[in-house]
Amino acid sequence: MAIAAAAVIVPLGLLFFGSGLIVNLVQAVCFVLIRPLSKSTYRRINRVVAELLWLELVWLIDWWAGVKIKLFTDRETFHLMGKEHSLIICNHRSDIDWLVGWVLAQRSGCLGSTLAVMKKSSKFLPVIGWSMWFSEYLFLERSWAKDESTLKLGLQRLKDYPLPFWLALFVEGTRFTQAKLLAAQEYAASTGLPVPRNVLIPRTKGFVSAVSHMRSFVPAIYDATIAIPKSSPAPTMLRLFKGQPSVLHLHLKRHAMKDLPESDDAVAQWCRDIFVEKDALLDKHNAEDTFSGQELQDMGRPLKSIVVVTSWAVVVILGALKFLQWSSLFSSWKGIAFSGIGLAIVTLLMHILILFSQAERSTPAKVAPAKSKNEGESSKKETNKEN
Repeated sequence: MAIAAAAVIVPLGLLFFGSGLIVNLVQAVCFVLIRPLSKSTYRRINRVVAELLWLELVWLIDWWAGVKIKLFTDRETFHLMGKEHSLIICNHRSDIDWLVGWVLAQRSGCLGSTLAVMKKSSKFLPVIGWSMWFSEYLFLERSWAKDESTLKLGLQRLKDYPLPFWLALFVEGTRFTQAKLLAAQEYAASTGLPVPRNVLIPRTKGFVSAVSHMRSFVPAIYDATIAIPKSSPAPTMLRLFKGQPSVLHLHLKRHAMKDLPESDDAVAQWCRDIFVEKDALLDKHNAEDTFSGQELQDMGRPLKSIVVVTSWAVVVILGALKFLQWSSLFSSWKGIAFSGIGLAIVTLLMHILILFSQAERSTPAKVAPAKSKNEGESSKKETNKEN
């Protein structure tokens, strides 16, 4: 991490981890004392508490880096956002897709009840991963033999969720890179599937399980397609921390859950067809540099995240000053060394967060060897799992 970048990132890290540990402590206390008595009350409180942390990252996008997210959808979908339980399926296009979802959820009024299906290692990330665990994110090991029951139990727990929630599912199973696209194209060609140009091949087992267990209480699926215009650099966590702007285009289409087919095989095929359509949509976007045919909705840029970040800054700074006054930390070499170690730890944690978000470091999709068409049909069913 360059010295100039560290001069910006470390203060932001101190604010984020300082406030985050307070949030984690409140979440832990509520989990131990309130959740055993009333799960609904715990969830309502946790929604507010988690939002106080996650709004810092929304502020990072909206105000610090000035990333512009342009939403293309019809007016009916726009007005229903945040007012109903929803399953969100999205292409994994950039390093900050999950943050884009948080911004959209914040505009819709359901940031604190936004959930996602994520890889198990995510929950061990200090502060943010712990907060996700308290918020009932679903963590998988990318092994269907182990994940099937975990996913089923996690989805069933959401049946009595007291407020509208969004559950994000990245069915490609890994983040998009050109190397992974090439692997997906080779696999598609060897098995007779449509060869993708802009997306990866969806792993449908998790999606089929989600539809099967949520059909009775989730009325809609939101199909989100993210694209980066040619004139904009791809947004990354490092660019966000440096305050460097980008532009993202987001196409959103609502599908009523009741309109999906009944059988698991048909639902899996529906998901694959959606990604074929998504691929064609991205072809059109690449040609026109916009999502034509859909209205551009004004999401605004609310001041709430600024208020929250300012409040946290006051709390953390005053708390740090009181602690320094009480401990006389800088009055000895031992105290100064202790402070230096603390800054080094924060720097390391921020570095880990940045690396964790990078698509190049995510697990690549597996590619089956070329087989005959008949063998390919069976192979599709066996390998079509959350990767």
